[in-house]
Amino acid sequence: MTQRLSLLTVHAHPDDEASKGAPTLAKYSREGVHTVLVCATGGEEGDLNNPALKEPGQPFHGLDEQATKALLAKMRPDELAASARVIGFSQVEMLGYRDSGMPESPANSRPESFHMADVDESTGRLVRLIRKHQPQVMITYGDDQRGYPHPDHLKVHEISVLAFDRAGDDDWYPEHGAAWQPLKLYYSVWSRARLTAVHEALIRLRGSSPYDEKWFERPNLDHRITTRLHIADYLWARSGALRAHRTQVDEREPFWFGLSDDELASTYPYEDWVLARSLVPVQRRDGEMEDDLFLGVRSAARA
Repeated sequence: MTQRLSLLTVHAHPDDEASKGAPTLAKYSREGVHTVLVCATGGEEGDLNNPALKEPGQPFHGLDEQATKALLAKMRPDELAASARVIGFSQVEMLGYRDSGMPESPANSRPESFHMADVDESTGRLVRLIRKHQPQVMITYGDDQRGYPHPDHLKVHEISVLAFDRAGDDDWYPEHGAAWQPLKLYYSVWSRARLTAVHEALIRLRGSSPYDEKWFERPNLDHRITTRLHIADYLWARSGALRAHRTQVDEREPFWFGLSDDELASTYPYEDWVLARSLVPVQRRDGEMEDDLFLGVRSAARA
């Protein structure tokens, strides 16, 4: 029998799925792969990043900080659902934790925050979803997050790596279903090559770029990239999903929308990934990039 191809990606907050990997997930969704978004928190500590929504006639006009936070928390689940529809996820699963906020903020110490969650318990929640959806491929955040050390992003990495192993071990969490072992684990990465290409295109086409020297002081992880997918035909998923998060994304902001989809496709038509773990035979020669997250898996699924 042919095993259904399944891909599960783990994110920290609503809108992370839009900025990291949306074209790749749209591509696989339209190829018939069962795609699952796991979101760890509800994004309750997010700020209102779209000033247009504070203007007269808009939902946040005249609201104080407390009322703004309350309305944000109410709106973000609907924005996540809209984004997931754009990308084409088969299912969205929430881990059920509260946003931990930025490092050393008061929200870090809230008992219901993801940051404060017991590691074994939170890993168990993810294991349950892995066993439910049976992904051969998982995507999570990388082990080097010096560029943006958000507590929730760090915790997503920690429990994803543990869950990758524990999901296939009957001794862990027997109450969460029969063991299922994913075959490949990937880390997302914002490549220096992409950053440089977009920065230079913005200067050439728009005369300026929001990517200042601080962006280029972040660690360059390009030497770790193993997998490069051509996603030029799916950049609409990124822009559409970002626009769905209208409280978080200002359409006038060049950081997100300085280049059109067509311009971005001409500038850097790829998404880059780091293959962190693989339980299938190596399918590429040394130095050769993968062009498919399911490389080596498709034949196994047909066996």
